[in-house]
Amino acid sequence: MVELVVIVSAGFLCGALNAIAGGGTFVTLPVLIWIGIPPVVANATATTMAVPGYIASVWAYRRDIRVEGVLRLGTIIMLAAIGGILGAVLLIVTSPDAFLVLIPWLLLIATLLFAFAPRLQKLSEGGTIGTRSTAMAVAVLVLVTTYGGYFNGGLGIIMLAALALQGYRNLHGMNGLKNLLASILSTLSVVTFMTADLIAWEAAIPMALANICGAYVTSCFARQMTRMDILRGVIIAIGAVMTVIFFVV
Repeated sequence: MVELVVIVSAGFLCGALNAIAGGGTFVTLPVLIWIGIPPVVANATATTMAVPGYIASVWAYRRDIRVEGVLRLGTIIMLAAIGGILGAVLLIVTSPDAFLVLIPWLLLIATLLFAFAPRLQKLSEGGTIGTRSTAMAVAVLVLVTTYGGYFNGGLGIIMLAALALQGYRNLHGMNGLKNLLASILSTLSVVTFMTADLIAWEAAIPMALANICGAYVTSCFARQMTRMDILRGVIIAIGAVMTVIFFVV
């Protein structure tokens, strides 16, 4: 019963975080490993349970989705699909021991990228850096979506930064597009994981149901928000704590 309460709570919080900025896997992955699920299976399960929440968020943001960069929506969706499959295949061929070693580094990278995302956006606005060319935009999106297919942790964070570097400025539109791409690449990742029997369904199903509730409720609320400083601080803190824990343990 205690495990079920923890699983449902983690799923709801994951949906809430992913709906707004990302970082939900910082909560669910440690919980899945804590209840005894092997690391690679836990990562695949965390991706699986996040999919319904992504879809619920897309529905909530459906009127805000806009393409502001150099790539068309169809191209962006195709790249997300390719990246999701590539990342999932990479996870399947990664040994459990190797992935356990990678987890703290992946969490660290995701946390740092999220922490410095506003700085990256300012540099992009000033023309210091950016991915305004088609080739660079394609390369960045393939890299980000492949990362998402391999490790869902911090995916929304990194994707928001990538969109900002391409010239996106409308935060609600960016969140909608981010959730759309995350739902596509994660769905294809899950299909790939299913072929390798990497999903712990007994944990994925209750987490997914809670995830839907957290994602939809929070998305509707978030569309009315103009500042997210406190939420950003919470996500960074969670990511930092989880990173330290995995490095130490």
